[in-house]
Amino acid sequence: MIVPIELIPPQPVKYDITIDKLPKLTFNTKVVVVTNPTVAGFHLETLLSHIQSPELHVVTIPDGEQYKTLQTVESILNECFEHKLDRKSLLIAFGGGVIGDMTGFTASLYQRGIDFIQIPTTLLSQVDASVGGKTGVNNKYGKNLIGAFYQPKAVYINPEFLKTLPKREFAAGFAEIVKMAVMFDREYFDFLKNADLADEAQLKETIRRSVELKAWVVNQDEKEAGIRAVLNYGHTFGHVVENETDYTTYLHGEAVAIGMVMANALAVELGLMSEEEADEVKALLKTQELPTTYCIDDVDAFYEHFFLDKKSANNSIKFILPKKIGSHKIVQDIDEAVVKKVLRRFGEE
Repeated sequence: MIVPIELIPPQPVKYDITIDKLPKLTFNTKVVVVTNPTVAGFHLETLLSHIQSPELHVVTIPDGEQYKTLQTVESILNECFEHKLDRKSLLIAFGGGVIGDMTGFTASLYQRGIDFIQIPTTLLSQVDASVGGKTGVNNKYGKNLIGAFYQPKAVYINPEFLKTLPKREFAAGFAEIVKMAVMFDREYFDFLKNADLADEAQLKETIRRSVELKAWVVNQDEKEAGIRAVLNYGHTFGHVVENETDYTTYLHGEAVAIGMVMANALAVELGLMSEEEADEVKALLKTQELPTTYCIDDVDAFYEHFFLDKKSANNSIKFILPKKIGSHKIVQDIDEAVVKKVLRRFGEE
């Protein structure tokens, strides 16, 4: 016997991304702010002065990619239970991409889903991680392999939070900006070559253009069935670099910068990109002192790690590669010998 079920399609998810000073936020429910000690030390007092709620709590979790685990998510969940949150309660992610990913994932799990909003405090999270609803944690097999697509109710981007950001963290965010320009917009790439990100107006314009590009992609493909996969340019290689170094040597954006250089080398090998354009991308990354080299000790092990990537399927690796600056190509079934030939060049560095 077959019993059919016909579900009513969900309503489209819509939310605003505000790029400006943080407004007053008024809620009529319990609110839990999730942050880390570094962000809390600089900005928590400012945030709390902008929130009005009948019951407000703060959960502080350790700072760093190595804490992006199920154990940390469970600790946040336990705090939610201790404070007796209900299905109308709200979580606020106040920090960088790690905080945003884990808070969103926790919100998706608590009582099968409660609301959350993003208030990103790093450049990387402002231009990329806070927009689009990707949430999750890492495990020993790789990065973000456990998670959910779960959209926030709103995103508030205040560029002033970046004033306390270390130079290295700022550069890590710049890598994600370059990623989007290389994949989608040559004119934007040229803008970045001449942009002075120390200038407040130019920084705000850079954030706006990056967020608009990200939103344009997510609006077409929320769950990464097509074009959204292109945003993983640099990540297939970069995630292996992060895993090989136990998430302690490189910031995420730094690993992505290395990954883009590797992806570009493969694109050049396949005739998709010229050496000159690959050098242009590398030069732009270096303007923010991002790493562009990495020594691969074991090419075979590095290659095998690709198969743990979420973008691989049926023992086939999907590579996101530039097709000139400003366009892209998703390539599968590249001969293993060709990929390893490119990887060996990095083993020689």
